[in-house]
Amino acid sequence: MTDPLQTDAGRDGRPTPLLVLDVVGLTPRLLDHMPHLKQLAQAGSRAPLGTVLPAVTCAAQSTFLTGTHPAEHGIVGNGWYFRELGDVLLWRQHNGLVAGDKLWDAARRAHPGYTVANICWWYAMGADTDFTVTPRPVYYADGRKEPDCYTRPPALHDELTGKLGTFPLFHFWGPGADLVSSQWIIDATRHIMATRHPDLTLTYLPHLDYDLQRYGPHDARSLKAAADLDAALAPLLDDARAEQRTVVVLSEYGITPVTRPVDINRALRRAGLLEVHTQDGMEYLDPMASRAFAVADHQIAHVYVRRPEDLDATRAALTGLPGIEQLLDDEGKKAHHLDHPRAGELVAVAEPDAWFTYYYWLDDRRAPDFAQLVEIHRKPGYDPVELFMDPHDPYVKVKAAGALARKKLGMRYRMAVVPLDPAPIRGSHGRLPAGDDDGPLLLCSTPHALGDRVAATEVKQLLLQLAGIG
Repeated sequence: MTDPLQTDAGRDGRPTPLLVLDVVGLTPRLLDHMPHLKQLAQAGSRAPLGTVLPAVTCAAQSTFLTGTHPAEHGIVGNGWYFRELGDVLLWRQHNGLVAGDKLWDAARRAHPGYTVANICWWYAMGADTDFTVTPRPVYYADGRKEPDCYTRPPALHDELTGKLGTFPLFHFWGPGADLVSSQWIIDATRHIMATRHPDLTLTYLPHLDYDLQRYGPHDARSLKAAADLDAALAPLLDDARAEQRTVVVLSEYGITPVTRPVDINRALRRAGLLEVHTQDGMEYLDPMASRAFAVADHQIAHVYVRRPEDLDATRAALTGLPGIEQLLDDEGKKAHHLDHPRAGELVAVAEPDAWFTYYYWLDDRRAPDFAQLVEIHRKPGYDPVELFMDPHDPYVKVKAAGALARKKLGMRYRMAVVPLDPAPIRGSHGRLPAGDDDGPLLLCSTPHALGDRVAATEVKQLLLQLAGIG
């Protein structure tokens, strides 16, 4: 980092304020369609950003904030098999799951009273931050789920929803996911910066995730999504400039084209390794009884093998399965800094044009009812098909309208509109990128602030330096 910035920070005794924007999916190719961010990079600096395996949200963000790999901080994916619970859990929210010294811990050792706002970065709940906003539905006792958010301090909830409306959860994920959620997050960021003036503002913007997975990164609709997000960011960038905030823009991964879903759990089931149990005619994964099963997470799958003597049979079931490029064993995990007890005994890496489904049933008539719902906490793996309404169901919109009507009446409802066919997905991530054009990017409003390349594990120290602390 440049000495003048450190001098400026020390002159008034306060760190240089930072705005860190996590623009999910941003790559050099997409930056050409984002004039405001491109101008920021041209006036400041830019560099390719190395990522981690798996290149997914929770693992990458935890690396940025701790400066360590998944082997140290423990976030081996967006979810994993909790062996002590006998359950697969994705998208947990407690910051206590992330081990290590956080960015704000290091900042506060140098500057007691250093203030931090976390606006929708993951593992926000329970974090030692001053201002927190994160998606959190209302789970009513009768089973209804309604959009909302969690905030700290609690009074910030009514302040934000009174000004901006209810957090638009159904625009944050699902078939309706679009710019509306990122716009709400941008507006919340502007409000918190204007009223609280945190030293560090962390903002997560998911918009590029949606159409790039739906249509692929080169589709005209994906390029329009990049342009739309860039336009929405313009007022926030103006605010940061007016406050003399240093702006850092980074991405966790790049999304690349895919055409082949890989049914890894079905292969394990056909080999007699995966077990299910049946209730009301529906099949449910039985991880506690299974000899082996996989937690699918985009282009990575953690394969959990209950007994060492079943490792060879598990390898045999997956070796040669079309779409799998690598099966990482203990040595392979160690080489990729993924050797943590939460990781699977094996880690499958997809080929560049392939991705893993979580499906474990062999007959769609036996699929559990949650399979056709947007149900990120019940599915034992990631399901990008939740971005679509079933194209094969001629009544899907009628069903959705009926469910919406029941919802508005305060009645229980089932929005069973998600297809069981994974074919529509055209973009994915999770592998290490093949080249810089398809990999993540880091931009900074400060000239000459970045070297030729920044590793994910270097982001924490870089941010401290930009604040004048490092």
